[in-house]
Amino acid sequence: MKDQQNQGELFAPSQNPTDQIVALNSRCQLRSQGEYRIILLSGIPVAHYRIDDRNAEAYWMVNLIELGWATQKEVAQGFACATRTVRRNQRRYEAGGLTALGRPAGYPKGKSRAPESHFEAIRRLKAEGHSNREIGRQIGRDEKAIRNALLRIGWAEEEPQVDLPFMQPAAQSALPSGAELSGTAAEKMHDTTDSNVSTHSTSPQGSRTVVASVPSSATAESKAAAGRQCQDDPTSFTMDQDPQHRSIDRFLAYVGKIEDAVPLFASAQNVPCAGVLLAIPGLLQSGVIDCARQVYGTMGPAFYGLRTTMVVLVLMALIRIKRPEGLKEKSPPNLGRIIGLDRTPEVKTLRRKLRYLAGLRKAGEFGRALASKRVEQVGDALSFLYVDGHVRVYHGKHELPKTYVTKKRLALPSTTDYWVNDCRGDPLLVMTAEANDALTQILPSILKEVRTIVGERSTTIVFDRGGFSPKMFKQLVDDKFHVLTYRKGTYHNLAKKSFTNVEETIDGQKVSYCLNDREVKFLRGKFKLRQVTIRSEDGHQTRILTSRRDLRAAEVAYRMFDRWRQENYFKYLIEEFALDALADYSIEAANPERLVPNPKRAKIEADLRMLRVELKELKAQYGLEALTNPEEMRRTMRGFKIANAKMAKEIERLVARYNRMKKQRDRMPKKVPVKQVAKKEVIKLSPERKHLTNLIKMVAYQVESDLVRQVGPFYHRAEDEGRTLIQSAMMSAADIEVSDEGLQITLAPLSSPHLTKAITSLCEELNKTKPRFPGTKLTLRFGVQPPP
Repeated sequence: MKDQQNQGELFAPSQNPTDQIVALNSRCQLRSQGEYRIILLSGIPVAHYRIDDRNAEAYWMVNLIELGWATQKEVAQGFACATRTVRRNQRRYEAGGLTALGRPAGYPKGKSRAPESHFEAIRRLKAEGHSNREIGRQIGRDEKAIRNALLRIGWAEEEPQVDLPFMQPAAQSALPSGAELSGTAAEKMHDTTDSNVSTHSTSPQGSRTVVASVPSSATAESKAAAGRQCQDDPTSFTMDQDPQHRSIDRFLAYVGKIEDAVPLFASAQNVPCAGVLLAIPGLLQSGVIDCARQVYGTMGPAFYGLRTTMVVLVLMALIRIKRPEGLKEKSPPNLGRIIGLDRTPEVKTLRRKLRYLAGLRKAGEFGRALASKRVEQVGDALSFLYVDGHVRVYHGKHELPKTYVTKKRLALPSTTDYWVNDCRGDPLLVMTAEANDALTQILPSILKEVRTIVGERSTTIVFDRGGFSPKMFKQLVDDKFHVLTYRKGTYHNLAKKSFTNVEETIDGQKVSYCLNDREVKFLRGKFKLRQVTIRSEDGHQTRILTSRRDLRAAEVAYRMFDRWRQENYFKYLIEEFALDALADYSIEAANPERLVPNPKRAKIEADLRMLRVELKELKAQYGLEALTNPEEMRRTMRGFKIANAKMAKEIERLVARYNRMKKQRDRMPKKVPVKQVAKKEVIKLSPERKHLTNLIKMVAYQVESDLVRQVGPFYHRAEDEGRTLIQSAMMSAADIEVSDEGLQITLAPLSSPHLTKAITSLCEELNKTKPRFPGTKLTLRFGVQPPP
């Protein structure tokens, strides 16, 4: 019994402050105590060894990985070493067993160190331009040793010089000032044009060799076609002759000589999704490329530059590749033929481009530039602007502000975007709220942006009852905006005889309403608005407020109900463009001083509501007792009070409690800084990349809408099926033919003759604009193969 008392707990908690516990993962831990280290698996010790025993430590590093208890990265972090060290121990253990792991630290014994003369020789040979492999061959060392020696002596590699002996004179004249040809190269230009030429360049680390070759299959016809396709911009040039092999331009991008690959097209038959080139005229008209250059400038030396990135993103959205990850489901060479490259960028490349653009934090400026360009084209559609918020629910692990989601009837973590659409339902502008701000709070800042875009023209702002605020209405009218919204609240219904039936034709549509038109006062009679009330067949009355007194009552109702175009826009983008998709997993700090409703005050208000309900029930019961009291039993009020004293005391107690809580609530502020409420750091989702992708989807929707309107005169069901028709045409295959006249795109026939006829008429309309593919001199011409 005494031994049992002295034994103590087998797994007693550590009380030694010098103990160190490192968690490799959720079930495996390293515990260092004194001179020993213990490996714990789910709290059970499975091994121990002395900390200075390098052999045992290396063995258990390998063993943890082989037994599946931890990964290489977890082991490297737990043992405070590099992942390369873990892999080296694995190789040694596989090659020589446990004895191979016992090598002491430091330089291997018996292996001679490189003399100082070797470092001088390496420096001299490197200065002469020799590669690492050649230097190692001359001094008897491998390439890795040479690379480490260069790092040890602090060698700084100069930018590799470009000496391209295969350049044509036309291409040489197009080179920028930093890429002149040497005299020897100029002499050999004509001799090396038709042969396979490889150009080698050593990277700054001295170990990577880039090879760019000109395929010998490039015919004279393809060379001539490449010359015709190249644009006139002197800063853009191409060295490739075969559109399907762009290795030379990739090499030039690698050495920093070009900022965007020039599109080169080759004739091809039945190219999948080539019908999306129908969107090129609309893409050019949207100004997305010009606005991107104006805002972002350049992305630096790259094969996939800013112009190519914007074209790829818009065309991706139109053929329903909703995320960059969706590119994995398509053939890169086939999509590359559509944009004039040998292949489209890979997923990681496109995500890197988006990350770079988002890092510049200019999405807001980019959106304003796009909106200004749109205003120049559709100024007539801006007489009515519709503003509404769209809630994107967040399902991740971070704690975000909550807002009420109407579809689910719950308050969920989310982010709110506010969109501005014109009277045709097309988007004009999008902004992300700081933290799910109400429409009454963010609408003034939205309209400030709108004013800078639309100028001083008269504009009517249409929004839902979530923006109801007479005080804000007066401010908007003072800022020369007109308002059009629903009236919020509960009111007595107007008499049926005060309504008048009205039938009119607005925007080509016949409408019929039962209306009442009158003036109403707000702000104690200081502010007047016009109220148009619509009575439905079941007697329900809908009240609409507006500051427009020049509109007919029927048009006021029509414009207000036209707000559902924006709801349909949200629904369409969610289904077709993945509007709610999370574009970025990163977070950033939010404003900790932002005011939020006081949760303590909200709790007291909830308790007050429950008390009011309880008091109401007790008072009703007390009144019922008085109503049913037999007069012969309790003829006086005193007798009634004595008989119901218990209930009366309970009512008095609840009233006293209610008054105390009400005074306590009144002493509390209605809003407090969010830092006083949040249990963790105040954060929000990084809005920049999502804002940028929203703008790209907005441009794609605008392009699609313009095509629907253009095909409308040739397709009588365009109002109902126009978008389906355009989507089918853009997803269809097409033949691409390069000629002296430009680029001929011939679409495959659609599913029925009348659809084919409608798209043929659309192609004729597009041909009148004579669009050019971005970055080239090629004029696009569209056509449709006759149905079989």
